[in-house]
Amino acid sequence: MQHGETAAALTVDITGLLSRKQTQHAFEMFLLNRFSIFDFNGAKIPNVLSHKSFSYFFGEICIDTFLVPLFFGDRHERHIVEQVEPFMPEGPYGWQEDGFDVTVHEGDIVIDAGAWIGDFAAYAASKGAEVYAFEPTAEIFALLEETARLNGHITPVQQGLSDKTGAVDFFAGMNSGANSYLASHTAAEPVKTEPLAVTTLDDFVREHNIPRIDFIKADIEGAERDMLKGARHVLKTFAPRLALCTYHLPDDPEVMARLIKEANPNYRIVQRKKKLYASIG
Repeated sequence: MQHGETAAALTVDITGLLSRKQTQHAFEMFLLNRFSIFDFNGAKIPNVLSHKSFSYFFGEICIDTFLVPLFFGDRHERHIVEQVEPFMPEGPYGWQEDGFDVTVHEGDIVIDAGAWIGDFAAYAASKGAEVYAFEPTAEIFALLEETARLNGHITPVQQGLSDKTGAVDFFAGMNSGANSYLASHTAAEPVKTEPLAVTTLDDFVREHNIPRIDFIKADIEGAERDMLKGARHVLKTFAPRLALCTYHLPDDPEVMARLIKEANPNYRIVQRKKKLYASIG
């Protein structure tokens, strides 16, 4: 894809599709082998469809990040999200209703936990945010660095976010988007990798003198609760807006809501089928 071309030219009648699998297929058939990079309304990511380990869930991941920005003017009002959720694998990273706003704003400092190749990081950067994108695995991190180069305003961090600072064993499967330090969240026969670095968000913010955190997106394959345990100071002091996946472990919604409220009782929480949105607004 030349820099002047854009994948945003894709036109699909989303409401006419019968299932999220058809939505994913529409994305993949349009994108496969046509471009060297994708430009989703200014959010640029490298084409990984020729690499099986990266392309396994590429369409699904892109749908969650880009469907609402591309087809609904980046509006995350409740009635829009309710309309498109049935066609999405997990749901969008935004929710708005009655003054409750969990979306990325211009000038935000954003944490992207589980950045993968940087699709959400690129989206947030395209909105004028500064993004710290966390991805611990080396092969994926190389593509995240390419995404950062294409977009600017993204700082790639080769660490995971957890409740401790140190190293943990990771497990890799066919789907690179599901690498985890929980073996149950990879492929049927996960491959154990070498220990990879993790840190707490509280430690990271302190060590790098980050003045505030405005928004946290997390899709980290069951480690979201540990990330929250390691972010108590950030949640209490900065009260960032949160868009977190809550489907990896059966008790994710209850456990994560409790951890958020314990850190900062002022949070309001909205739980959807697979995502939790939280804000003090």
